[in-house]
Amino acid sequence: MLKTSVLLVEDHTVVRQGLRRILENDPSIEIVAEVGDGREAIAVAQRLSPQIAIVDISLPALNGVEVTRHLAKVAPDTRVLILSMHADEAYVRQSLKAGAKGYLLKDADDQDLIRAVSALSSGASYFSPQVSKLLLDGFVHDTPAADDELSVLSDREREVLQLIAEGKSNKEVAQLLNLSVSTVESHRKHIMEKLDLHNTASVVRFAVRKGIIQ
Repeated sequence: MLKTSVLLVEDHTVVRQGLRRILENDPSIEIVAEVGDGREAIAVAQRLSPQIAIVDISLPALNGVEVTRHLAKVAPDTRVLILSMHADEAYVRQSLKAGAKGYLLKDADDQDLIRAVSALSSGASYFSPQVSKLLLDGFVHDTPAADDELSVLSDREREVLQLIAEGKSNKEVAQLLNLSVSTVESHRKHIMEKLDLHNTASVVRFAVRKGIIQ
């Protein structure tokens, strides 16, 4: 029997082990790798091309939305299932715009996780019931996208924004992204100009409000 290959991306070891145990109980699923870091997830997915990547939305350094955006480019055949504690329309919209094919809340039961993997492996999408209702209500009432402000930033600027909000210095950001410090300073300036933010504290508040960091 051909198995569905799955990559687990979750930074909390206990949670990741729990997901593994649930998935390994299904003989149609094979976990090919598990990582706790968004950047490592991109490299692993590019190398292994798993059918499904189960990605926690709240990852340090590179959050699940940005991981999804990168995977759409470097591993286009990998379908992303976002895991989140939040049934929040802004999070869901950002995830879908980035290329996610499913969005599952962490309070879902074991079978919901199995059903989600099965749906994505067959080419369908899967959403927790609360998330489906959010999407339907937003469609019916024509709710404007809650993440419009983020759309003014480039992919690189969104990465820099998260790292700044996590308290990284310009030098640390430069090392993590393999950029020069002057380039990071330029990105930082453009981010604050585009978002009308005036200091690091306002960047942190913005990132928390948008779900970029916890």
